[in-house]
Amino acid sequence: MKFEQAAIAVQNVPDYARFQALIEALFDVRNVEAFLSRVRRLKLRVRDFDGILGRELIGNGAAEVYVALSVSDQAQTRERYLQLVEAVPPALRRKYLKVYAYY
Repeated sequence: MKFEQAAIAVQNVPDYARFQALIEALFDVRNVEAFLSRVRRLKLRVRDFDGILGRELIGNGAAEVYVALSVSDQAQTRERYLQLVEAVPPALRRKYLKVYAYY
């Protein structure tokens, strides 16, 4: 049996959509390497969502939009971010191994 995630309704649709667009843009093929380079330069781990958000790597004002979301919307946003982190092509993941490492 395949795992299926339960559907949770988004409560703050405009802010949720705005934040989703920001993280989707980070992981766009044209932007992802620059994003990973900034993460490496700041000595962060790419899975450190709070650190990434706090350093405004997602975008100016992104933290304020995130805080305005409900807890369930925030959780869905973090989950989508981590899905995109794992979807980065293997060649880039090898190149930026330090930002992907768990140590």
